[in-house]
Amino acid sequence: MIRLTLTAALALTLAAAPVLAQTAPSPTGAQPGSEEWLRLRGEMYSRAPDTEQDPAEVAATARLNAEIAARNAAAAEAEAGAATAFEERNAAWRAETARLETERAQWEANDAAARAAQARWEREQAAWEAQMAACRRSGRVCLTPSPRN
Repeated sequence: MIRLTLTAALALTLAAAPVLAQTAPSPTGAQPGSEEWLRLRGEMYSRAPDTEQDPAEVAATARLNAEIAARNAAAAEAEAGAATAFEERNAAWRAETARLETERAQWEANDAAARAAQARWEREQAAWEAQMAACRRSGRVCLTPSPRN
């Protein structure tokens, strides 16, 4: 058990090492994602002034952003539809499960009633047979009708 726990802890540490290395604050205290942090890692990003922006590139970026936004909206709509369909199927399943549980309970009640009726019939049959045996022992003519009739 201890070996499994240690192995799992080691695996998690090894899996998280790249993430921890990327998000660890720099010795200068730069926050991950900041300009200083990017510069220290050898990455540079600085937005060019509007006068230096390529209009075709700006238009292409705007078009791509619009496409991404449209895909995101479609995905959100599809997800909402799937969630609604799931809830409907889940409600139907719950209703069917409740119906089957009710049927099972009714079957169990019917079974118990049938067993009680069978036990009552067997008691009455045994009592009749005992009555007939007593009558025969007495030497009389026995005309007692059977409880089966």
